[in-house]
Amino acid sequence: MENSEKTSRPVVAVVVFLLKGNKVLLGRRLSSVGRDTFALLSGHLEFGESFEECAIREVKEETGLDIHKIEYITTTNNVVSNVEKPVHIVAILMRAFLVDSTQMPKNLEPEKCEGWDWYGWKNLPQPLFGPLETIAKSDFNPFPADYNETEN
Repeated sequence: MENSEKTSRPVVAVVVFLLKGNKVLLGRRLSSVGRDTFALLSGHLEFGESFEECAIREVKEETGLDIHKIEYITTTNNVVSNVEKPVHIVAILMRAFLVDSTQMPKNLEPEKCEGWDWYGWKNLPQPLFGPLETIAKSDFNPFPADYNETEN
């Protein structure tokens, strides 16, 4: 391990499974980490911010969408090393739903994302961002056990 990697600190990101019907919202990344892969909405946790506050803020900043029914799902520990500058991401995975299901996502950060679209969890686009690919290949299901897709 290089000296700079030893002194680097993990970053904490809040990652949002935004659900609509039987689909999840994904965007194609344009940043150096995971460029041209499909990923969930996400962003860095700010000092003093709750996971829910971060999810609301990031979704609004990236898409203009309003969310509710926000809940914690799990945490993952990800080291992305196949890039120029490796990064260690502690990802707090949250689930959320649209306040208004007729609202469409806007691409408010075009320098970071090519655009947003809805994809079936069992039919995700490729390639996926590394941490999402790991989760998708497991038996993980982002939908609540009692989920009724017509209600959300």
